[in-house]
Amino acid sequence: MGYGNAVITGACGGLGQALARRLLAQGARVALLGLDRGRLEALRALAPERSELYTLDVSDAPAMQAAAQDWMTRHGVPDLVLANAGVAGGFDTEQRGDLAVMRRMLEINVLGVATTFHPYLTAMRGAGRGSLVGVASLAGWRGLPGNGAYCASKAGVIAYLQSLRAELRGSGLRVATVCPGYLRTPLTAGNRFRMPGLMEPDEAARQLLVRAARGAELIVLPRRMGWLARALGLLPAAVHDRILLNQPRKPRIGEAGSTAIPGLDAPTRQNNRQH
Repeated sequence: MGYGNAVITGACGGLGQALARRLLAQGARVALLGLDRGRLEALRALAPERSELYTLDVSDAPAMQAAAQDWMTRHGVPDLVLANAGVAGGFDTEQRGDLAVMRRMLEINVLGVATTFHPYLTAMRGAGRGSLVGVASLAGWRGLPGNGAYCASKAGVIAYLQSLRAELRGSGLRVATVCPGYLRTPLTAGNRFRMPGLMEPDEAARQLLVRAARGAELIVLPRRMGWLARALGLLPAAVHDRILLNQPRKPRIGEAGSTAIPGLDAPTRQNNRQH
């Protein structure tokens, strides 16, 4: 079973682009949502008669609703809605400016998943079929030093998807949680630490689509990273923390090697300690 009508947020990023290319190559109609119009236009050029682009912020609920209405009017009810948009960055609670980073990260990574699914849910319930797929992370399984905002946001995504899955049991709709480890994308390009199991986006996209279509409810990419994360999770907290505490940390927003967060003004990224 494949998908014929798909909606993808974060289509500008590494995994999002790989997913879009695969779905378009399979003949699906694809709604491409993201912030980089140039990248979205390049994807749409692959199948202009079967795709539309929407340049918007996933935390903007009215804009997401308008895009959903436009898509369904033009192409019908999707059988796959893939909430892939997300941002990452190091975090330090002692830094006053990082509080704004955490707020914005939660808006995009957690609220963005709900605003992605909401406009399609009634129509998909009416159709009695379809998949809602949210991209979380193995970072949501346990907090990591210097990564509190990202880990908290992805843990929130996991819990939200668990709730939604229970609510939709018996409706004909499937809910899948995707927990990637390290993918070779712009979000990991600035990492200053070893990334075991580093995976190429195209292979991650292939596995994700195959396993989601088969009805998998938890998709770990690659699988072996789930086993490693579970093994680490069995360690006593003191031992686990000691192992990770001296590891290089992900760059904070504004530091060299970090990626920008859309909608976060430059002044909030300054390193202001709160005393």
